[in-house]
Amino acid sequence: MSTLVTGGAGYIGSHIGHLLVDRGDDVVIVDNLSTGILENTPDSASFEHADVGNAEEIRRILGRYDIDAVVHLAGSTVVPESVDRPLDFYRNNTAAARTLLSACVDAGVSTFVFSSTAAVYGEPDSLPLDEDAPTDPINPYGRSKLMIEQILQDAARAHPLDYVSLRYFNVAGADPEGRTGQSTPHATHLIKVACETALKRRPTLEIFGTDYPTPDGTCIRDYIHVMDLADAHLQALDYLADGGDSQVLNCGYGEGHSVREVVDTVQRLSGVDFPVEETSRRQGDAAEVVADPTRLKELFDWTPQHDDLDEIVKTALAWEMRET
Repeated sequence: MSTLVTGGAGYIGSHIGHLLVDRGDDVVIVDNLSTGILENTPDSASFEHADVGNAEEIRRILGRYDIDAVVHLAGSTVVPESVDRPLDFYRNNTAAARTLLSACVDAGVSTFVFSSTAAVYGEPDSLPLDEDAPTDPINPYGRSKLMIEQILQDAARAHPLDYVSLRYFNVAGADPEGRTGQSTPHATHLIKVACETALKRRPTLEIFGTDYPTPDGTCIRDYIHVMDLADAHLQALDYLADGGDSQVLNCGYGEGHSVREVVDTVQRLSGVDFPVEETSRRQGDAAEVVADPTRLKELFDWTPQHDDLDEIVKTALAWEMRET
């Protein structure tokens, strides 16, 4: 199978690329390197420096490599930035995905796996969240992703296109073999930031909001190891290749951890009692978001291999120490 991975030099994309190469797939990575790191991609993968919003370039790449399937991860992801720069997110996420999908339809690519997000749910009415929960995003990032899900649904009705939208919860950790990890400059992921603070690359860690309606007042999130998430993408590709119907699936473990709990875990495992500053809430943050991954497990027989907060933090720390 020849698989195109957009955003394949990014954090999640590079892990997916390595797993695809490990099993013998032909992999083509498209990335504009605005945040991606080329050195984290597999050596044997083909690389195209291009923007998925450039219709001419995408059509050329799809034709050149005779692509069978697309895994679409390219886009903007930082929630607070989406509040400040919403039009950038609608361009980089929604408009670019529409361009990519149009090129795929024209090229006869009928297998599409999409990187969606739990942010499509907004402030949940009840937990854990299953895929039938109401979608009411509270920030432009979530809205830009939900729009793509809706475009996919409409496109699949009109064209020979099957897709799986994977709604990520909070992704963390790194490849245990040390081939890739979270390397994005100025990243905002909590575990990444905490590890950097433990290694004295940042002077302090900020906790954004301590007055949420949660047991310790800080936000609660469902953290999923990036390797388990990457594996879900491969299973989605295989499911579609075997004739599976289009699906929307949650990617999480069904267990939440608060910001304070994560910070305490990083301090304990690093052995560094780094400084923490409590500050005001950020715009667009929900109090608690936890997945119900039942549908993913039943449909794919998906069994997480790294569903432990300590392991997630250990692999993240190992990657950061390697980067030192």
